[in-house]
Amino acid sequence: MATKLLSLTCIRKERFSERYPLVRKHLTRSRDGGGGSSSETAAFEIDDPISRAVFQVLGMTCSACAGSVEKAIKRLPGIHDAVIDALNNRAQILFYPNSVDVETIRETIEDAGFEASLIENEANERSRQVCRIRINGMTCTSCSSTIERVLQSVNGVQRAHVALAIEEAEIHYDPRLSSYDRLLEEIENAGFEAVLISTGEDVSKIDLKIDGELTDESMKVIERSLEALPGVQSVEISHGTDKISVLYKPDVTGPRNFIQVIESTVFGHSGHIKATIFSEGGVGRESQKQGEIKQYYKSFLWSLVFTVPVFLTAMVFMYIPGIKDLLMFKVINMLTVGEIIRCVLATPVQFVIGWRFYTGSYKALRRGSANMDVLIALGTNAAYFYSLYTVLRAATSPDFKGVDFFETSAMLISFIILGKYLEVMAKGKTSQAIAKLMNLAPDTAILLSLDKEGNVTGEEEIDGRLIQKNDVIKIVPGAKVASDGYVIWGQSHVNESMITGEARPVAKRKGDTVIGGTLNENGVLHVKVTRVGSESALAQIVRLVESAQLAKAPVQKLADRISKFFVPLVIFLSFSTWLAWFLAGKLHWYPESWIPSSMDSFELALQFGISVMVIACPCALGLATPTAVMVGTGVGASQGVLIKGGQALERAHKVNCIVFDKTGTLTMGKPVVVKTKLLKNMVLREFYELVAATEVNSEHPLAKAIVEYAKKFRDDEENPAWPEACDFVSITGKGVKATVKGREIMVGNKNLMNDHKVIIPDDAEELLADSEDMAQTGILVSINSELIGVLSVSDPLKPSAREAISILKSMNIKSIMVTGDNWGTANSIAREVGIDSVIAEAKPEQKAEKVKELQAAGHVVAMVGDGINDSPALVAADVGMAIGAGTDIAIEAADIVLMKSNLEDVITAIDLSRKTFSRIRLNYVWALGYNLMGIPIAAGVLFPGTRFRLPPWIAGAAMAASSVSVVCCSLLLKNYKRPKKLDHLEIREIQVERV
Repeated sequence: MATKLLSLTCIRKERFSERYPLVRKHLTRSRDGGGGSSSETAAFEIDDPISRAVFQVLGMTCSACAGSVEKAIKRLPGIHDAVIDALNNRAQILFYPNSVDVETIRETIEDAGFEASLIENEANERSRQVCRIRINGMTCTSCSSTIERVLQSVNGVQRAHVALAIEEAEIHYDPRLSSYDRLLEEIENAGFEAVLISTGEDVSKIDLKIDGELTDESMKVIERSLEALPGVQSVEISHGTDKISVLYKPDVTGPRNFIQVIESTVFGHSGHIKATIFSEGGVGRESQKQGEIKQYYKSFLWSLVFTVPVFLTAMVFMYIPGIKDLLMFKVINMLTVGEIIRCVLATPVQFVIGWRFYTGSYKALRRGSANMDVLIALGTNAAYFYSLYTVLRAATSPDFKGVDFFETSAMLISFIILGKYLEVMAKGKTSQAIAKLMNLAPDTAILLSLDKEGNVTGEEEIDGRLIQKNDVIKIVPGAKVASDGYVIWGQSHVNESMITGEARPVAKRKGDTVIGGTLNENGVLHVKVTRVGSESALAQIVRLVESAQLAKAPVQKLADRISKFFVPLVIFLSFSTWLAWFLAGKLHWYPESWIPSSMDSFELALQFGISVMVIACPCALGLATPTAVMVGTGVGASQGVLIKGGQALERAHKVNCIVFDKTGTLTMGKPVVVKTKLLKNMVLREFYELVAATEVNSEHPLAKAIVEYAKKFRDDEENPAWPEACDFVSITGKGVKATVKGREIMVGNKNLMNDHKVIIPDDAEELLADSEDMAQTGILVSINSELIGVLSVSDPLKPSAREAISILKSMNIKSIMVTGDNWGTANSIAREVGIDSVIAEAKPEQKAEKVKELQAAGHVVAMVGDGINDSPALVAADVGMAIGAGTDIAIEAADIVLMKSNLEDVITAIDLSRKTFSRIRLNYVWALGYNLMGIPIAAGVLFPGTRFRLPPWIAGAAMAASSVSVVCCSLLLKNYKRPKKLDHLEIREIQVERV
């Protein structure tokens, strides 16, 4: 049990107590040696803090079940409290992690007779890491499901998502119990190739190439020199390539430091050493994808070289006089020249070009599952080895008559490889959004050298990957901003549309932030770098989109469940088809005239069985959802709407009620003080000095507006230092209070004053009423429990607010406004935008409660907000939408981020989700319908009445075409256009802003 002693003076104690609920406070007083002053020290002795875990519990049918689960859990040592919700199948447990762990709790629930799975565990949040791994060798959903099961069985893995469409896995794991090396090993043992993309640790990695004559001793010296640098975590040398990989903390050091250390090292007569960033073809998703496309293309071309002659000798030349006689010439007994040619040409197709299907089948069967490779290997082997049998029989028998199927196996493999080639190309196009985002970062940057006074002493063009934190870089007109930072000199306009989707150039001057990858338009800027590498906004957006594409939509679970049993079922159906037709032929249940002249009843049955096996592949089913989600999230990102995964996408299309916050959502979010009225004689400068000192500690937009207005009374200072505020307390939904210069200052609404028994005079009440009538917010200020002044703050509406609400009404979506502001201001704003239902003076938890009430009434609720106080409601809603200009906490809590901070993007998000989900439905109809129709036709259902049969090679082509068609169907989403009425709305908004 760890014990910590902390001394707290003027800090936010309520936040500390929220984080550590088990606190024993000891208050001691001490006097200084002079005996004059005394000080208080609050020592907090922290015992094992409470953690929270939420489980999904299946099998509960009534309150008695919930009671038995609760009793079982509370018998465990270290349980603080347990709340069981039988209606929603949830169990929330507060526990002491040093006394009991989540696995013990889960086992206890299951011992009570119920199925339990962990949904959330705050105990592991601080120690949880997320790593991403590229996986090569997956062919269908059976492979991805198998890898998920393998990863989830690893001790310490909390969650694992494997995405077939982008061939990547995202694993949440506890680094105390497992490591990414162990995860890579498990994937490799399952028969797939695994390449680590990111470790999830707060470090960056860079590969450097060293040129020069180096010995092993030289490399060891370089390694030790790099390891000695502060911030370097590890150094790894790849022998034979002169490559050095450095894992480091970007806040402490960077690649230029590494290059400087390496190049400053000289070894005897070896001369100077030059270090550069290592560039290797094939590294990265795009390069790997291009390599895979080339590989399939090459395999297909080689298969054509052998397959076309096989097809011609079997299907075409047999009908040409002269050539037919040559092919039918008997070499040994009944063995003909044509059979020898087909056997020789089909063998390399079967065992060289088709070797990938053998290895894939072996790996799948070794781990106890079956995938597409198993179906293809069984089908082609059946055709090839039966054909080989006929060749051997013909060579050894003077009267054997049989037909070979070499063209079936060769053409089947060729068409499947062609289908995979087209599929990989199409899948590559689904991830173009990420590729475009990653290409936004410029290749080079101009690094400035500054003297102590900040004057520029020189400039140098460097590789963009060598930028480090706190560098000063120069951005010329027409160049891209090389990294995130803030302007320290110059003025310009920057086009941020490539990041935020906002088409209008944004003015930038000293102190303004800029985003890496955006385009500088007209002026020269000097920018101080604040974030590089994985910390940059561009990297975070890319990571967000990648995570969205990795996450599975709930509807995809249907495909996963089907694919689990699909391949064994297909093998059973295939065998049953062959057996049924074989027995029917032997027992003469159909006329012999049905059998083609070139084969017998066994061969006819074999063709039907092989056709069933190859036509029923689960690939199309597995690609139906992820490809549509990939394209949908990519299109959203290009329009400034970041959708965090398939679950958010699926929920958004069902939304029929939207709850809006007011400040910063319906309004501009930049309130200004428009009126000040003092009730006592006081110098306005002194009044605002006290108010600003109190409000400067608050994150609320109104507080920031007051502080900004107070700066006008301190024109001599750009960033004035306000007096120190002690005992600062933020009272949610009411205001703030603090002690400044020995006086107790309170700034807030009427509820705050009433709670502290501050008398509000009649003239102050009239001022508040006038403010509310004008859609302004009235703020009261008291000093030492006496009301001193009334401030009126106005936050203008967004130009598009009224039209956006009107469009939502036309989409049959109900709009509600929930705000912490007073009723008068709230009603005035609501009337102006056309919202009928209003809830005012709401605390954060009340906003969340309102969302839950609407959900209980049957609504699918979206919450749109931008502040910290909106976070509980954003989490509680079915879909949380955060305004991009809002706080990081709100953005983290949301399911969808609206980068442009425009209300019309709420409509775009819902409309895009509806279009995407309709595409997913269409994909499923196509994939399932194809199999439901294709399997019976391949099995010969139409043959008795029409004599129509599906040869195996045509079935293989149809199978490949189904996957390609599903991906192409998803790709049509790339043509998505916003509703036309939104374009008119945006044009109008631009015109209003210009005016």
